[in-house]
Amino acid sequence: MQLHERATTVSPKSYQRHDWQRGYESLKQEYDYSIDDVEGEIPAELCGTLFRNGPGLLDINGQPVHHPFDGDGMISAIAFRDGRAHFRNRYIRTEAYVEEQKAGKILYRGVFGTQKPGGWLANAFDFKLKNIANTNVIYWGGKLLALWEAAEPHRLDPHNLETLGKDFLDGAIAEGDPFAAHPRLDPSCDMDGGEPCLVNFSLKVGLSTTVTIFELNPAGKVIRQHAHSIPGFAFIHDFAITPNYCILFQNPVAFNPIPFTLGLRGAAECIKFQPHQKTRIVLIPRHPKESVQILETHAGFVFHHANAFEQDGEIVVDSICYESFPEVEPASDFKQVDFDALKPGQLWRFHLNLQEKTVSRELIEPRCCEFPSIHKDKVGRPYRYLFMGAAHESTGNAPLQAILKIDLESGERQLWSAAPRGFISEPIFVPRPDSTLEDDGWVLSVVYDSTHHRSDVVILDGRDLNKGAIATLHLKHHIPYGLHGNFAPDCTIAS
Repeated sequence: MQLHERATTVSPKSYQRHDWQRGYESLKQEYDYSIDDVEGEIPAELCGTLFRNGPGLLDINGQPVHHPFDGDGMISAIAFRDGRAHFRNRYIRTEAYVEEQKAGKILYRGVFGTQKPGGWLANAFDFKLKNIANTNVIYWGGKLLALWEAAEPHRLDPHNLETLGKDFLDGAIAEGDPFAAHPRLDPSCDMDGGEPCLVNFSLKVGLSTTVTIFELNPAGKVIRQHAHSIPGFAFIHDFAITPNYCILFQNPVAFNPIPFTLGLRGAAECIKFQPHQKTRIVLIPRHPKESVQILETHAGFVFHHANAFEQDGEIVVDSICYESFPEVEPASDFKQVDFDALKPGQLWRFHLNLQEKTVSRELIEPRCCEFPSIHKDKVGRPYRYLFMGAAHESTGNAPLQAILKIDLESGERQLWSAAPRGFISEPIFVPRPDSTLEDDGWVLSVVYDSTHHRSDVVILDGRDLNKGAIATLHLKHHIPYGLHGNFAPDCTIAS
């Protein structure tokens, strides 16, 4: 394994904090170039575009945002064709981005604690949050959409990444309505004669929470939409689907709006974990005439789910779980996070018995891990292979420096590591065209190389991570740590 080959060069901690920190510097330039600095060989069969989204601007004219989740969204596109690659990045021209760039200063409050200059008086009773469009980017129905879960999507030109404006899904949502940043692609929907469809949700929170489910056909039209009320405040980032259900984990948190209203804290800084309450698992039938069910399990916090499926009378859900919500403190500096003081995210499997209304769970992977990725045709179905970002070391909490493959049938693990000076982003599994093997394809990840202060696009063989990188594409600059993205095999940006 590459991990063993590098063992003599890796420090006992596998990373240095100052190396990791530099990946959070803003990238203020927009680029457009062919990637010529390549180690190895780009597979000729790899054709399409890897679209990535994330906070690229972490300061406004030198004024830093309080948390990277408040940074303006930047799309990176790496297009592959005929064994070559092209890079382009552009900022999403949201109304707030354009206004702040013109003013040269922060004009909007951020959800995660960024405040306007002027102290609490300048921020009190200002509820107008900035749509930063920084969380995910999807290509569906011929549209490229940048997503941020608290507001409507922004539509981009898929070829040159120009911002075309807000997209309201042909009237399915209104100005300011949320549309979550974690849609799921059902590869074969029974209600549509086996056609694929895109499934997503939105939340409107209050004393109770309204969950709206959207299903879009391959043309991008909303063909099913239904809303449900669930008790209490809900902070939900991701969900999972099966052919019959949408599954949401309602994490046990409480929201105190007073510090936010008085301009003392950002909205997310007012969320507190409730360790003595249960996590609620909300099962919303995709057939709207059926009723919602709610089960309970141990307190914990889930950002991301790997997959869910129905089997032997149960619903199985695989999720990355934390002991508690990592709360954001007003006086904190995210670059000084003490990884050793925090519990890692770990992969757990939940068994939901709807007849007996019980939940059991088991730990699948104790290693610190995040950002799970699977074969697109296995979404909502039983599956075997899972790829995730992971810590280099098998125990403890640390930045993600490795990619972990798990064979859920045999238990075999494979690990490719970029330690000590590399830090990985979400891995994306891209199936090899026409292959029938679940892990036959490539794993793509953007890796920050702190040695050269640049990012690499790394291509791994999905069948055998132990081979090391098939190709490493060296960019001319770094990309700040991103959040989510997708590979579009039928879309290649213009070079």
